Amino acid sequence: MSSVTKTAEGTGALPPVPAAKSRKSVTRTRLWVAVLFLLPALVLLGALVVYPIGYSVWRSLYDADGSGFVGLENYGDIFTNDATLTAVRNTAIWVAVAPALVTVLGLIFAVLTERVRWGTAFKLIVFMPMAISMLAAGIIFRLVYEQDPDQGVANAVVTSVHDAFTDSSVYPKARPNAQVSDLKASGGGSFTTASAVQPGTPALLPLVGIAPNRLPGDPRDAKAAAPAEDAVTGTVWLDFKLGGGGEKGAVDAGEKALEGVQVEAVKGSEVVASATSGADGTFRLPREADGARLRLPGSNFAAPYNGVDWLGPTLVTPSIIASYVWMWAGFAMVLIAAGLAGVDRNLLEAARVDGANEWQVFRRVTVPLLAPVLIVVLVTLMINVMKIFDLVYIIAPQPSQDDANVLALQLFLSSFGGGGNYGVGSAIGVLLLLLVLPMMFVNIRRLRKERER
Repeated sequence: MSSVTKTAEGTGALPPVPAAKSRKSVTRTRLWVAVLFLLPALVLLGALVVYPIGYSVWRSLYDADGSGFVGLENYGDIFTNDATLTAVRNTAIWVAVAPALVTVLGLIFAVLTERVRWGTAFKLIVFMPMAISMLAAGIIFRLVYEQDPDQGVANAVVTSVHDAFTDSSVYPKARPNAQVSDLKASGGGSFTTASAVQPGTPALLPLVGIAPNRLPGDPRDAKAAAPAEDAVTGTVWLDFKLGGGGEKGAVDAGEKALEGVQVEAVKGSEVVASATSGADGTFRLPREADGARLRLPGSNFAAPYNGVDWLGPTLVTPSIIASYVWMWAGFAMVLIAAGLAGVDRNLLEAARVDGANEWQVFRRVTVPLLAPVLIVVLVTLMINVMKIFDLVYIIAPQPSQDDANVLALQLFLSSFGGGGNYGVGSAIGVLLLLLVLPMMFVNIRRLRKERER
């Protein structure tokens, strides 16, 4: 034993402490090693997130070309420009409506599919749109909402239902020949004769405006009505034939009859009799029509019903929201179904034993237990719709794009879509960030609470 050790034992002093080693984390990893591994991620985070945010804030304080400092003027333009105000209003509608609809549908699908054998297949079908990009979904729904019923699925369905309950006009483009016809426009799309009719003198009601080869069905040749002493007779026909020829205002050989045209006998404002033209174009009215004027109602010539203007100024935003719901309902359903799988079934059975019906169990037990999951889904979707751009840009046609405008689209239009004002575009980007931050905070706080449990 050395003298140093003896001295320490004799004096009661502690032995010398060994030199301190490098600090290690709880996972036994040296701090500098952890920093080294995190450095690439931190560099990317700074380059792709922190720097763009900082640059956007700085750029929003300068004018369009970045040469002059304008302070908060660009932010003032956001709330004074009509296009940007429309974008703010529509974004508010998106945030208030779309996430709520998607969450409610996801909840309904998740609950109902638990009770059917083919629930898994249904979930797969509902979730399938998530595999489609926003660009592809926009193109799909641009075709779905096409105005022409022969191309747009939505209007094809609407017109089919409409036509099942309402008769469409047979001759939508027909009109009288103003040069020879006694028929004159009388409002509401109808035509009325200028002179009164009487028995014994057949009425001639020639129409033009339709090509003979475009008449519906297999029309027969027109026939001049025979005079009758106790009735008013007449003919409705197409006063034109391929190749021309014949006398205008007279029933010529080869001219086609207009079958199914409604003819009314009017005295003053009262309809005293009515008839429909037959296959040869002739019609017959009772003696009550003596001295009346003949009217062809506008229903004979009304344009065919072409459905709803889905992408017009009024419905363009709800229509695009519907396409978003179609895409994201599966996302909400899967998350909510995962939360529902973790619900204690004993609580549900206990509620049923206590006399609660299925609606009460759903409202009083299931929904409160799923509240944390529902909030996460709702907030996540609210953040998502803040950035909606693709669907609006692709689905909304140019004439109604201003009416469907949202903040993300306005950012693009202000900066790159012809506006060329990077200052206002950066200001809109900063505004979007400020609007998203509270929702991000709610999500982070919720995650922390979940971890503490």
